[in-house]
This record gives sequence, structure tokens and C-alpha cells, in this order.
Amino acid sequence: MSRSKLYRTRFETFDRQKRYPLEEAVAVLKKMPPAKFNETVEVAFRLGVDPKQSDQVVRGALVLPNGTGKTVRVAVVASGDAAQAATGAGADIVGFDDLLERIKGGWMEFDVLLATPAAMQKVRSLGRVLGPRGLMPNPKTGTVTDDTAKAVREAKAGRVEYRTDKGGCVHVLIGRLAFEPKALVENANAVVQAIMKARPPTAKGTYLLSATICATMSPGVRVDVHSMAKA
Repeated sequence: MSRSKLYRTRFETFDRQKRYPLEEAVAVLKKMPPAKFNETVEVAFRLGVDPKQSDQVVRGALVLPNGTGKTVRVAVVASGDAAQAATGAGADIVGFDDLLERIKGGWMEFDVLLATPAAMQKVRSLGRVLGPRGLMPNPKTGTVTDDTAKAVREAKAGRVEYRTDKGGCVHVLIGRLAFEPKALVENANAVVQAIMKARPPTAKGTYLLSATICATMSPGVRVDVHSMAKA
């Protein structure tokens, strides 16, 4: 696989075999030669779960204490008071049958889709469109709710979702590389705490196996999971 010159240069700025405490890992990222844009920063974890077992799928959402640094476009499928509340909270678009028809027709100019429980029967019919993009509302992540105002505010404030993939790994956005180091550390620690609390009761042995942190165009920096688990 061909790597960019920037990636190769960054690759040489740190010890690939070392597992850094979280604060040091963030410092390593911040000291790398800069890209020409404000990169996103992500943490990835390998968990001691069997994602093939439905009771060991780790999934949830949280609001990052320092936000994501991204402008989030929120669409809401609701009617009546719930629709009015969503509009008042700053949703970018609110609708019901009209909105569902637009989505069915290929309109996807939103980052988060919220829906009331009453609307889900119709929203589920768009599973083939929303599912592959990770946009299907789900009660477990707080995107199916009657409290649309709260959900909209959380989405705008920096709410992120996480879910184990087929390999038992979780990838979570924690901000932008231009963030202050303290802000990235606080966001990462919030993610760790959420994932630790979401540990399935049926998961045996070591739960948090490994972790890395990276920017959009950087190699992953290994993080000492023991220090993260104690955060």
C-alpha cells in the first residue's frame, strides 16, 4: 500500500512499538509535521468480546465534554409538539412523511437522524438506505426519543456513537487536531469511561485489550490501556 510523504515522515517521529500514556500519545500527535487542514482525531480500541454473540455487542453514545469540532446537521422525523420542540432546539430540518420521501428519493444532507418512537414504523422502511450509512435511529444510542429537544441539543453539542465492528474493535471521533491537548485527553477519557461502563456481563477475561490514537493522515500511536482504564 502506497503511503503519502507526510504519513511516512510522521511515521518516523515516534516509537511504533511503545505504548504511551494517553497524555504523551496526544503530545506525539500534536508534534507531528502538520497537514494542510484541521484533521480529525480518533481513538480505536480492541475489546475482549465476541461480536458474533448478540449479547456481547458494545454499543452506545455519549456527549464529548469538549465537543467534536464539527458542525453537525440534524434531521428529525416527528410531528406535533415533538416537531416544534426539535425546531426550537435548532434542528436543521424537521418533517414527517415529506422528509421520509426526500430521504427515500436520495436526499442525505444530514449527519444525524432522530425520530420519535411513533415515527419509527415508517422510518424502518428506509433501512436499506439508512442502515449502510449508520444513520438508522436506535433507542440504544438515544436517537429514538420523544424528547427531541434534548436529543437535538446533544447532537449539536458533540454527541458521538460507538459500536463494535466484526473484529471486536470500536472507533470513536474525539475532536480535531487543533484542539488543546487537555481537551483531546478529556474527550478520550470520557470515551474510555463510557466503553468501560458498557462492558457486557457475559464478556470474560481482559476487556480493554489495546488502544491507538491517530489523526486523519497519521499512523496510529499505541496507548497504554492500563492508564486509560484507570482514568
